[in-house]
Amino acid sequence: MGDRHAARRKGGGGNGDDDRPRIWRGYGKLVKHFRELAELKQSDLADAVGYSYEQVASIEQGRRPAKAAFTEAAERVLNAGGALRVLQEDVELARLPLFFQDFAVIEAEAVSRFSYDPLLIPGLLQTEEYARALISGHCPPLSGETIEQHVEARLDRQRLLTREPNVELCFIVGEAALRNPIGGAAVMQAALRRILKEGELRNVEVQVMPIASGLHPGLNGPLVLLETLEHQHVGYIESQEVGVVVTDPAKVSSFGLRYGKLRSQALNVTESARLIEQLAGEQ
Repeated sequence: MGDRHAARRKGGGGNGDDDRPRIWRGYGKLVKHFRELAELKQSDLADAVGYSYEQVASIEQGRRPAKAAFTEAAERVLNAGGALRVLQEDVELARLPLFFQDFAVIEAEAVSRFSYDPLLIPGLLQTEEYARALISGHCPPLSGETIEQHVEARLDRQRLLTREPNVELCFIVGEAALRNPIGGAAVMQAALRRILKEGELRNVEVQVMPIASGLHPGLNGPLVLLETLEHQHVGYIESQEVGVVVTDPAKVSSFGLRYGKLRSQALNVTESARLIEQLAGEQ
């Protein structure tokens, strides 16, 4: 696991004065190479794939990530033989913050995911407006382009909710996260309604940890527990843009014990939905 994720970290980082992910620059060079082999100008490729000249130029220069639709069209037009398609997953992954990328790789292949989020609505349940408001408040400020890339990447992660075969998902959300009006009342009301909607999925459970719950094992921060396709159990903790993937069996076991206690102390699914409905009506 470590070698694979270390390689992804290297591929997603910046280099020198250029803070664009190296995988974007490498992908762009490959597009340019195949375009020149096909004796096409950038404007020719743009017309053939249905993109603007400026978008194609940005992709070739590694200034923006290629979307899957561009990759599929470019594969066809340039007869790239799958060379661009094989890079698409890493191109998309590099839109996420660097500290989060190792975990995102594991998350995408999970068969179960249990999380506790005391202060924010979990990323997998966020609306686009809530995510944008949250990411826009980053300190230090992010560029508008980076904000949009992070929002898009976060929304793409939400495919895990409906992936086949279904992933077993449990979210314990702190009541404080549901009362903090990120983005304003209208954004928050929509965010709460979204939680209720996703909670109706047969593979999703949402529980609320009341503010007045007293002492419980989640007071020292958020946590995530995953089970991989190989039935390996993995933990993840994150704070102040530092993310740590935990694979030591003893530590992951202690996370599981704590999570079990959290589930027992949180409101049950029905009580939680009732409270969320109440809070949505107050916005």
